[in-house]
Amino acid sequence: MTPETLARLTKLRHELHQTPELSGQERETAARMAEQLQEFGADQVLTGLGGHGVAAVYDSGQAGPTVAVRCELDGLPIQEITDVPYVSRVTGHGHLCGHDGHMAMVLGVAEELGRNRTLKGRVVLIFQSAEETGQGATAFRADPRFEQIAPDYVFSLHNLPGLELGTVEVCEAAANCASRGMRVILTGRTSHAAAPEDGVSPAMALSTLIPQLAQLGRGGDLDAEFALTTVTHANLGERTFGVTPGRAELWVTLRTVSDACMQRLILAAEALVMQAAKATGLTAEITYDDVFEACVNHGEAVETVATTCAQRGVSCTLTQYPQKFSEDFGQFAKGAKTAMFWLGAGRDQPQLHNPDYDFPDALIPVGSGIFLTAIRQVLG
Repeated sequence: MTPETLARLTKLRHELHQTPELSGQERETAARMAEQLQEFGADQVLTGLGGHGVAAVYDSGQAGPTVAVRCELDGLPIQEITDVPYVSRVTGHGHLCGHDGHMAMVLGVAEELGRNRTLKGRVVLIFQSAEETGQGATAFRADPRFEQIAPDYVFSLHNLPGLELGTVEVCEAAANCASRGMRVILTGRTSHAAAPEDGVSPAMALSTLIPQLAQLGRGGDLDAEFALTTVTHANLGERTFGVTPGRAELWVTLRTVSDACMQRLILAAEALVMQAAKATGLTAEITYDDVFEACVNHGEAVETVATTCAQRGVSCTLTQYPQKFSEDFGQFAKGAKTAMFWLGAGRDQPQLHNPDYDFPDALIPVGSGIFLTAIRQVLG
């Protein structure tokens, strides 16, 4: 990547950083990506895929596989507190996961492919919406036009604070844990605070369930039986001294390495909720949100990443341990050979989703280069 190209992509990254859009609302970001992709010579640009998703096709005109690279469009509902000159201009919203940097990397791939096509097959560059909610990849693949671009290989990366800047880590199997948000609503009956015996309060059930669910998944080693339950929110009754509570709400995040283990954890958690409700005369309603299936890498795609890093002189570590956080990229493994890898954002970099996080611009040429070399390794 030339200094001029890097300067241009860095400037674009900073502009994206200033105007983050939340999951499912990435209309302007998607429009800007589509415009850039047209400028960089894409043979076809599809928009509105599964919401605001964008895909650019670079076709060699020769028979061969389709290789895709995927990045994300969405920001987060977090107030940024950095002092960078390109700080978010949108109150309460920030690109605090690095998706602005991921987009810049993939646009770097687009610019190069616009000048130099592969020898065979097609490259599809995917800009996916709503990754943060776990809904984007499913909606993208469900779009009827996805069949036009269905890839044989898909590569993606995520920058990773705590890992040495510019180094790569890739998991040989499960790359990201499955997770889902469990919302429990316990309903009883209110009464006057002077006569609590005439009501049905969920207070005891709530106070029982919080430690029980926390103990159900205690984390530990990231082996096949790993399970973690995290209580994230609880609410009981109304803010009043004269009325006993008749409703309680409890939010818990369930997290496992595998989808099979997730199903076992769901059954165990639901059983605890129903037992607590029955014991105290309550009704219980359970719903789920932010559902992420486990993200599992394919061996051939992992080997491509490792070989690519070796060719480019990038330190690459193969590991058996997935990341605890979740990714909807696993949806692309349904029909393609996929690899999600981690690109080090620096050991002292603030954690993803922290209000003072900022994507390191030095990673733009590193990520673009790895993607381009992986593409050419498959397609020439």
